[in-house]
Amino acid sequence: MFAIPLPFVVALLLVVLLVRMAWHGNAENRGAMIYLALCAAMLTVVGLRWSLDLPMVRFLQPVSASLLPPAAWLCFSGLALETPRPLRRQWPHAVPVVVIIGLSASWQAWQSPIDLVLAAMFYGYGFALLRRAWGGPDALGGARLGSADKAVRAVALAGATLIASGSVDLAVAVDFGLSQGEHAASIVAFANLLTLGLAAYAVTVAGRSRPATQREADAAVETQDAPRAEERRPEPGDADVLGIIDGLMRERRLFRDPDLTLNRLARRAGVPSRRISAAINRIHGRNVSQVVNEYRIAEARRLLAETEEPVTTILFDCGFQTKSNFNREFRRVTGMSPSDYRRSGGGRDGFAAEVSFPAEPPPETR
Repeated sequence: MFAIPLPFVVALLLVVLLVRMAWHGNAENRGAMIYLALCAAMLTVVGLRWSLDLPMVRFLQPVSASLLPPAAWLCFSGLALETPRPLRRQWPHAVPVVVIIGLSASWQAWQSPIDLVLAAMFYGYGFALLRRAWGGPDALGGARLGSADKAVRAVALAGATLIASGSVDLAVAVDFGLSQGEHAASIVAFANLLTLGLAAYAVTVAGRSRPATQREADAAVETQDAPRAEERRPEPGDADVLGIIDGLMRERRLFRDPDLTLNRLARRAGVPSRRISAAINRIHGRNVSQVVNEYRIAEARRLLAETEEPVTTILFDCGFQTKSNFNREFRRVTGMSPSDYRRSGGGRDGFAAEVSFPAEPPPETR
């Protein structure tokens, strides 16, 4: 009976997802779409290698694999800077790919250690992504503040899958050393089905975390890791920074922008993003995304108590993009669901007593 190799099936599913993303035409998904296309191409090559084992396919398999780590990194690097770096400045990422092409072309001549080089490549990019995720939501200044936490998880997942893929390449190298690669094709095929699927999900989340529109920036704004708990002692000037942010939120209602990012907030405030992140962390003990969402929740509470607008309308008016994120943040701040809050008349102690924006900084920091 005719059977379609499993890599072809997974590649087809990725193509369907790719077509769906292209159909919606969202520019912020461009990086994710490129990565999905590369994943589908690699799985197709794996399927051909598994089925036909042609010399050209043997050459293409490691080459296609070498494209994935740089593609994943470039996809996620857009979340750290609002203005992506020009393509001409990304040339260092092509160097390991060129090395793999050379090793693959000469493999028959001297049995080059191509699997070890691929493993090192996957490990390097994987740990780099994990390091970026370790910085938390405030390290992804180009991600929507409403979905920054999800973007961090996606970055961590992508890094972990690249490390897993590197481990697969090491296993292949060991297999060649012990049994002349007798099980290599099966190891690569089955492992890629798992790791590429997870990585594809991760970059899709990353693409959706990018703002739908990108305003031109004069220069990229720096980002850095948020301070740890032991570093949260307020410093001189922190209250001034929070005063600027508070003014933008209260007077200009900046929190209503669903595409608001840390970098955009920094430009509007005229303060470096790392300064905003550090000041908020030291005074509030939370990240920028959480504090901005608290402004959104404060407005939602007011609308729930004073109007009859549907909850769905309110969540969009307040800057949220999904009901699940709105419900989760609303429960975090108030301890109840939006519907329960409205039915209770604005909270257990009444609306006027309950509704407030994030706490003002203590007097000693002013």
